Amino acid sequence: MSADFLYGIEVIINGLMAGVLYALVALGFVLIFKASGIFNYAQGVMALFAALTLVGIMEGQVPFSHLINAIFGTEVHHFGWEVPALLAIAFTVLIMIGFAWAVQHFVFRHLVGQEPIILFMATIGLAYFLEGVGDLMWGSDIKTLALGLPQGGSLVVEEWTAGLGGDDFYGFFIDKLDMIATIVAILLVASLIIFAQYTKQGRAMRAVADDHQAALSVGISLNFIWVLVWSLAGIVALVAGVMWGAKSGVQFSLSLIALKALPVLMLGGFTSIPGAIVGGLIIGVGEKLFEYTIGAPYLGGATENWFAYMLALIFLVFRPQGLFGEKIIERV
Repeated sequence: MSADFLYGIEVIINGLMAGVLYALVALGFVLIFKASGIFNYAQGVMALFAALTLVGIMEGQVPFSHLINAIFGTEVHHFGWEVPALLAIAFTVLIMIGFAWAVQHFVFRHLVGQEPIILFMATIGLAYFLEGVGDLMWGSDIKTLALGLPQGGSLVVEEWTAGLGGDDFYGFFIDKLDMIATIVAILLVASLIIFAQYTKQGRAMRAVADDHQAALSVGISLNFIWVLVWSLAGIVALVAGVMWGAKSGVQFSLSLIALKALPVLMLGGFTSIPGAIVGGLIIGVGEKLFEYTIGAPYLGGATENWFAYMLALIFLVFRPQGLFGEKIIERV
């Protein structure tokens, strides 16, 4: 096999791994939109807040320490202990579940029956509120998420594949952190699909997604389902925040990962879990291949920043409901 062909295979593999992470972020949007009809603008900020909280708990940081020190003139920053990663993740999951309950109880419970634009604006306010709270709680400095995850290229993969293309090919460069993130994302996506298909709560969630009134008529609690959905979206945000934070550091630009999910949703459809997965893979592979074949040689590179949005725009023109979305027909 030629070296160019093998490098193309390497690009596709890296694109698939990036696509799985894009799909993971998009899943948070799909879960909430499918169950409640709310497009959650705050999903990216939820990933940021979850990652900040995880780092703060692991390092034993005092929440709101900057505010406390400013008010009382103290110099308190840390409790003096560190929390193991698994225990810190468990605490963070509980905090995200508490956040889900608070969002439903204090915000969306009072907005039942409002227009979709009102609910969307509420999530924008929620995003900025959560970003501000995260800043006050944990500070705005860039944090290192030290979970002990391996990083850098896998020497084992390079050695196994080095002989495939002769002297011009040096083996696949596959980042070890990307491999772990892909495995974790696949396991989480599979767990969500199994939960939705085979558990009582999952079937109730699907019933609410299909018809709120019919779900109410058979005794399903909408409040419980919406708290459940926001909790699942919070856990998805935590996993996405951990993976992206471990890769590039936990910083406030992490909230922008939600923007990468938008083209995925446009391709796959806002109401489809399989659509989020397929859309993520298409975006991941498409942007990598476009950069490799056209962007770098002919356009000067950096096409990954806009290729996904151009592809999404094409889909909006010819198939606005996405590949797996439901086509809505309204009689007027």
